[in-house]
Amino acid sequence: MTIAAKGTGARGGPAGLLRYRLDLKASPYLYIAPFFVLFAVFGLFPLAFTAWVSTHEWSLLSDDHVFVGFGNYTTLLTDPYFWNALGNTMSILLLATVPQLLAALLLAHLLTMRLRAQTFWRMGMLLPNVASVVAVAVIFSQLFGRDFGLINWVLESLGAGRIDWQAGSATSHIAIAVMVAWKWTGYNALIYLAAMQAVPREVYEAAHLDGASRMQQLFHVTVPMIRPTIVFTVIVSTIYGLQIFAEPQLFGGGGQNGVTGGASRQFQTLTLYLYEHGFNRGFEFGYASAVAWTMFAVIVLVALLNYLFIRRIRSAS
Repeated sequence: MTIAAKGTGARGGPAGLLRYRLDLKASPYLYIAPFFVLFAVFGLFPLAFTAWVSTHEWSLLSDDHVFVGFGNYTTLLTDPYFWNALGNTMSILLLATVPQLLAALLLAHLLTMRLRAQTFWRMGMLLPNVASVVAVAVIFSQLFGRDFGLINWVLESLGAGRIDWQAGSATSHIAIAVMVAWKWTGYNALIYLAAMQAVPREVYEAAHLDGASRMQQLFHVTVPMIRPTIVFTVIVSTIYGLQIFAEPQLFGGGGQNGVTGGASRQFQTLTLYLYEHGFNRGFEFGYASAVAWTMFAVIVLVALLNYLFIRRIRSAS
């Protein structure tokens, strides 16, 4: 095929040969160019523009955009509400992500066994993820209701008292973490299941002959073999957890109470803090942009720490 093309270019003269070479070398870049064009328009440009806005006092209520340099970042880092929102976000992230990924790993391990209606159980794992975030948040807000919630009814039946889940930091974080874990556990379980099915069966047979139980096979055979997949789910779950918005906002009942994360800001996350300044307090887009870039830096830092931690575990084993 290459010889024929060269022959055609030769018969067409130098111009034909030039067209052939351009087609051979430039075509692959033209095929992938639409993605990079769209990414530049809808990804890079908004990032760059947000960085520019973050260095100004930029309000939608005024045409004056005063350059303040890193003034917004200085104000941000000295605001106790920002550090409160960061602490709440990290707390909810840990409470939701760690149990979620452990449960997903165990569910995926169970789904590798010979079960009746195996396809049904695997499809059922995706049902929580298909449900709308709003629907999940509304339902769980009712379940964790103080006066008529099912969770408090069960606690009273067991002899414990009612809990005002919204009032405290720990209780509200647990309630929000349960929402997140319920929605994403099945999704991560299917990712782990796909990775487990790629593990050679001979490895499990050898472990079985050595007397390893199923749980020992899971933690000493399966987990090391699917470690790259675990790294992927940890990083993706971390990114999602640091951007959590709908669950705490709806858990607070929406409105101002939802934006501030409760009367004492006990469950206000970084995204709620950003929304409060960008849309609820004078449309301070300059300050909100500084919050967005600080969030970006936190996400990159946490993802990098996750990667280095798991890499160290890998090298130790």
